[in-house]
Amino acid sequence: MHRYAILLLLAPLIVAVVHARVTADDFIRLPSDKLDSVAVEDDSLGTRWAVLLAGSNGYWNYRHQADVCHAYQILKKGGVKDENIVVFMYDDIANNEENPRPGVIINSPDGDDVYHGVPKDYTGEDVTVDNFFAVLLGNKSAVKGGSGKVVSSGPNDHIFVYYTDHGGPGVLGMPTNPYMYANDLIEVLKKKHASGTYKSMVFYLEACESGSIFEGLLPEGLNIYATTASGPDENSWGTYCPGDYPSPPPEYDTCLGDLYSVAWMEDCDVHNLRTETIRQQYHLVKERTSNGNAYYGSHVMQYGDLQLSNDEVYLYLGANPKNQNFTFVDGKPSTSRSSSFSSKAVNQRDADLLHFWHKYRKAPEGSVRKMESAKQFAEAMSHRMHIDSSIKLVENLLFPMESKLLPPAPAGQPLVHDWDCLKTFVRSFETHCGSLSQYGMKHMRTIANFCNAGITKDQMTEASSQACPTFPSNSWSSLTNGFSS
Repeated sequence: MHRYAILLLLAPLIVAVVHARVTADDFIRLPSDKLDSVAVEDDSLGTRWAVLLAGSNGYWNYRHQADVCHAYQILKKGGVKDENIVVFMYDDIANNEENPRPGVIINSPDGDDVYHGVPKDYTGEDVTVDNFFAVLLGNKSAVKGGSGKVVSSGPNDHIFVYYTDHGGPGVLGMPTNPYMYANDLIEVLKKKHASGTYKSMVFYLEACESGSIFEGLLPEGLNIYATTASGPDENSWGTYCPGDYPSPPPEYDTCLGDLYSVAWMEDCDVHNLRTETIRQQYHLVKERTSNGNAYYGSHVMQYGDLQLSNDEVYLYLGANPKNQNFTFVDGKPSTSRSSSFSSKAVNQRDADLLHFWHKYRKAPEGSVRKMESAKQFAEAMSHRMHIDSSIKLVENLLFPMESKLLPPAPAGQPLVHDWDCLKTFVRSFETHCGSLSQYGMKHMRTIANFCNAGITKDQMTEASSQACPTFPSNSWSSLTNGFSS
C-alpha cells in the first residue's frame, strides 16, 4: 500500500517528464516555436546588459546623442529590458531652441524619432567619467546623481558598451571634466574582468583616433572584443551632414549621425542578428566606413579577444523579430538593401564649423541669428589657431633642435609610457594656455611625445608659461571650461 502511495505522488512528475521528452523529440516545431525555444535558451545563457554613452553636448554635436538614441531603439526592439540598459547623454538636443523638430531626434534624413522612450539615466552634469566607470563596475555606492542604475551583471552575462563622441590620441571627450583617458578605461575593464561578473563583453567605439584607446593596451584574455571607428592616428567622420548626399532635411544645419555608428546601426536595423555574426557585421561596417577608400573615410579596427567575433550579434543586442527572414548566404546578405553610402562626409572636428557656417548662410541679413553664428564661427577659428600655435611654440621651446623630439610610438605600442606624465603635462598646458577642448585633443600625441622624450614637469610648466604669457579670458579659458585631466 505504501508503494502505491509513493507511485501516486510521483505520477504527475513522471507524466511531465515523459511529455517533455515527447514534445522535444517527436514533434516538428513551427518556425515561430523555434524562435520561442531560442529565446528561452537565451535567458539560460545569461542576461544582456548595455551601456550607451554620448560624450558631448552642444547642438553642433547633435549626431552623438542621435547615435545613442538610435542604439537604444535597436536594443529595445531586440528585447533588451530598460532595466538592463544604462544611457548617458547630456540631453540638451531634443528640446534645444536650434532643433527644428522640438522633442524629436533623428539619425538619418528620412529616419523616425529615436528619442522617444529613451531612459534618462545620467544626464547633464551627471555624465561623468567616474559615473561611467562606477556603472560599468556595478558599484552603486560610487555613483553620484542620476538614476543610480548600474550594470549588476553576473558570471554568465553579456555586456555591450557603445561610446560616441570626439576623441584624440589616448583620450575620449566628455561633456564634463575630466576627460576619459585610455589607461583608466583599460584598468576598469581589467577590474571588471577580475570581478568575474560577465562572460563576454563587446565594445563599439566612435571617436577620432579611437584605435589609440586599445592599441597596445587591451590584452587578450579579458573576454572583451572591441571595434573602433578609426585607427590610432586618423579621424572619424560625421555623416548625413548639410551638403552631404544624402543630406539632412533642409531645416537642419547639423550632421545627423557618425559614419561608423550609422553603418553598424543601419546594419542592425535590417539584418537578422540571430544569424549575423559580429565578424560579418565588422566587415560590412569596415567597408562602408572606409567609404570606398575615399578621402572621406577611416579604417575600422578590432582589438582584444577576436574569437568573440564568431558570436552572433543577437547575443549582445537581441534581435528584432521583424528581421527574422533576413539571413546570410556564404557570408553575404541574402537580400540587398540600398545603403546610404556617403560620397562625402565631415571630419568630426570640423562639424561645429559646418554648423556655424550653414547657420550663418541661411540667416537673414542683419538678423541676430546671423551675427550670433558669425561670432561663433570666428571664436571657434580663433581658438583653433591659438591652440595650434601654442602647442607648436611649446614644442619649439622644449626642442630647439627639431631632430631631438622622439618619433611617435610605433604601431602596436601604447601612446605613452607614463600616463600620469601625460595628464600632468596636459594640466600644465591648460593652466597657461586654456582648454584644449574637443578640437585640441588632437595634440595629445605631441604632448605624449614630450613625456616619452624625458621632458620634466618643470620644463613643461616653464615652456607653457612662456608660450602663453597672457591667460585666455574667453569661453575657452580653462577657468570656464575646466581641465581635461
